[in-house]
Amino acid sequence: MSNRVVEGRMVTPERLAELVEGEKPLEAEPIEDADRECPDCGGNVISVGYMPSVTEFVTAYKCQDCEWAETDRD
Repeated sequence: MSNRVVEGRMVTPERLAELVEGEKPLEAEPIEDADRECPDCGGNVISVGYMPSVTEFVTAYKCQDCEWAETDRD
């Protein structure tokens, strides 16, 4: 599992998905670098793929330094 520091705290893939989604996912893939900068602060963006429900797969993008986040649903 790939834990990363996000906003000063170490998070697991499940916790990162929960930060973006607002609730725990059923399953989450390892955290990866998103190879892009945060549009708000210019910080590093990471991504995580997860299943919020049995029928949906979402990729979330989250800045490691600030609260900015988005999903591929947007």
